[in-house]
Amino acid sequence: MAEILPATLEKNFNEIKSKLGALREQTKCVHIDLCDGVFVPSQTWPFSSGGLDDFDFHKIMNEEEGMPYWEDFDFEFDLMVADAVQNFDLYMKLGPKRLIFHPEINDHMEEFEHFLEGLDMYIRDNVQIGVAFRPSDDLAIVSKLSNKADFLQCMGSDKIGFQGEKFSDKALENIEFLKKNLPGVVISVDIGVNLENAGKIAEAGADRLVVGSGIWKSGDPIGALQTFKNLV
Repeated sequence: MAEILPATLEKNFNEIKSKLGALREQTKCVHIDLCDGVFVPSQTWPFSSGGLDDFDFHKIMNEEEGMPYWEDFDFEFDLMVADAVQNFDLYMKLGPKRLIFHPEINDHMEEFEHFLEGLDMYIRDNVQIGVAFRPSDDLAIVSKLSNKADFLQCMGSDKIGFQGEKFSDKALENIEFLKKNLPGVVISVDIGVNLENAGKIAEAGADRLVVGSGIWKSGDPIGALQTFKNLV
């Protein structure tokens, strides 16, 4: 049975707060996309409103406040940002249960591997580290990274940082291949998950399905969330 993770891709902190408020008592874990406009073309909070100088982000960084409803959720932050490794300590202040990194799989990986190997044991015991990959990425390299991460995130499209993209057939093949060849690997799937394909993706072996527009553009987000849960 796959876990359904509602996703937010918001430019406005108040909209994040509003959506989290709606999800209270409906789910434990929420997936929050952070897009900087550099690593991906799109921008979300805090980069759409001042970056590291954003008022709300700054208060969280100074430990004056936490994320909205932090007592109610385990937060999963998807770091579609160019400075994920360099500013790792800052992103840790958001209070994540999971952090997802997007290394350039087909480029030089040595630095990223050293980063994963050098993470403090306290962090590894308390924060799950995910590595995202696109349908076109080299699965041999993805497989190697899986030994150093807690889970893999299979992107449903090569075009990341946007909601509503079509799910790639290649992504489904990748899930099946990795589940067959990496016993015990945990796979999340993000981008393009909808009511029509969620069951098929779960049957391929996905452990978590990240759903954004399929929930928020449904007209009945809480009802849609429950429908997704009943499907898988």
